[in-house]
Amino acid sequence: MKIKQAHIALLVVALLLLTAIAPSFAKRKKNAPVQAPVERLSPADRKRFDYFFLEAVRQQNAGKYASAYELLRHCLRIDPDAAEAYFMQSPYFMALKQDSAALAYLEKAASLRPDNSTYQERLAASYINSQQFGKATEAYEKLYAANRERIDVLEVLSNLYEQAKNYDKMLDVIDRMEQLEGMSEELTLSKVRVYELKDDKKSAYRALAALCEEHPNEPNYKVMMGNWLLQNDRKQEAYKLFLEARKADPENAYVQTSLYDYYRANGQEAEADALMERILVSPKTAPDTKVSMMQQLIRDNEQQGGDSTKILSLFGRMLEANPKDTTLRELNVAYMALKKMPQDTLAHALRGLLAVAPDNAGASLQLIQLLWPQQRWDEIISVSGSAAQYNPAEMPFYYFLGLAHYQKDEKQKAMESFRHGVNEVNDKSDPNLVSDMYAMMGDILHDRGKDNEAFAAYDSSLQWKRDNYATLNNYAYYLSELGRDLKKAEQMSYLTIKAEPKNSTYLDTYAWILFKQERYAEAKIYAQQALQNDTDTIQTSVYYEHLGDIHAVLNEVPEAVDCWTKALKVGSGSPLLPKKLKLKKYISDEKTTR
Repeated sequence: MKIKQAHIALLVVALLLLTAIAPSFAKRKKNAPVQAPVERLSPADRKRFDYFFLEAVRQQNAGKYASAYELLRHCLRIDPDAAEAYFMQSPYFMALKQDSAALAYLEKAASLRPDNSTYQERLAASYINSQQFGKATEAYEKLYAANRERIDVLEVLSNLYEQAKNYDKMLDVIDRMEQLEGMSEELTLSKVRVYELKDDKKSAYRALAALCEEHPNEPNYKVMMGNWLLQNDRKQEAYKLFLEARKADPENAYVQTSLYDYYRANGQEAEADALMERILVSPKTAPDTKVSMMQQLIRDNEQQGGDSTKILSLFGRMLEANPKDTTLRELNVAYMALKKMPQDTLAHALRGLLAVAPDNAGASLQLIQLLWPQQRWDEIISVSGSAAQYNPAEMPFYYFLGLAHYQKDEKQKAMESFRHGVNEVNDKSDPNLVSDMYAMMGDILHDRGKDNEAFAAYDSSLQWKRDNYATLNNYAYYLSELGRDLKKAEQMSYLTIKAEPKNSTYLDTYAWILFKQERYAEAKIYAQQALQNDTDTIQTSVYYEHLGDIHAVLNEVPEAVDCWTKALKVGSGSPLLPKKLKLKKYISDEKTTR
């Protein structure tokens, strides 16, 4: 069969091919004889075969799969019964979606070398992949017959027999496992499960009873038996075993939770509630047990109307007895969030969690988000700074730290925070976050008069997010202030108004750039649109002043004076505005600022 070189060259099967001739790591039976294969070839042909086979392996390891495949074909022409060549060729057919050919070659290799466990195991796995479960079962039974110490083969056989619903064979496999590993809780439970599938309650009971007899001083096995009895409506027998187990180990959480289930099943709600609280409050109860019980209690409570006072009161008692239990505190916070508790209450719970787990990044972010609308800048700085120390690779903390400092007009500290943040950038960083940090750095640098550094920061911001419209707007506006790269400024600004055609800030920027390019008629249209869409009284004076400047250069003096007057009335801080009104003309000696 001829296969085109180009097809094989495109196969992405390096890993599969590199492992195709891997030796079996299964344990060989002690003192098992290793029989040398009967030599079929003449000495000369053997040398030729070995040369071409090793060259095929070398080409395969070098990623030259077409050459390797052709060399393997040549090997089979020299020796049509070379199992290793059939085995190595099988993955090529699999990669070409010729599954039947791949399986046939594996079968051939396995039949030629029935003693090779690697070949046999790969064939058995291929039968499973092709859903030929009967053949897979036969193959794994052969593997086990060759090495009766392979517990992993027995585990696969158990699954195969379960798939076939052959429960007697499953039990036989479990018996074989017990012969290798001895009686264990896991195997007994597996056996009980099979008996349950067979609806053989007596045998299930006997299996559990045998485990208890084997370990008479192990209370957990009594509890296991008790749970089975409880599930099978033999409550009094179960209760007796639970009491015996509790007497042997009073603080055993498994015993306690099983007794709790008994009280619930028997309708003894008061006893169940009292025991539940003892379990939950006890410092000796495992955290996962507490979480499981609380989750069930919360579900039950929600089904009964969702009265949060009972749950919150219980959380309070649990935390009082276990103040450093972070798992409980996390569950308490999650419940408060679920019940939409007041923000101050939730924030208090988050502070309690962070007091015992200051490295909890999720809790820190949640608290920051609660504090932000309240403008609690000092606490945000404290929480963000602490979180950044414990989670130095988490950029959001530097971001919020920088923004909080910026809100307090602490520009230098804000700059330091943002710089720390961008130093942690990696290929998994959130592009939006990185872009915004560079943008803020650009704004601060511009305020300091370091325009070139500011523009470099804006460039970095846009590298991370090309459509960061705030960056595009500020970058474009500051370029226009300097009269630099106006074409570039126009292109950036146009992107912003195309994305948000009713954003008054973006419209004003675009109008001002057109003005700087002496495209006054166009500038007037966009400046008017900026005022029509304006909802920000802080910026209104700038928009009026810009529109007035445009009217002035168009020799529309009354309109210019009207706009300048409105800008002054709104509260403009422009130092040129009084001069413009006095001279009734546009003056461009200084920058227009926002």
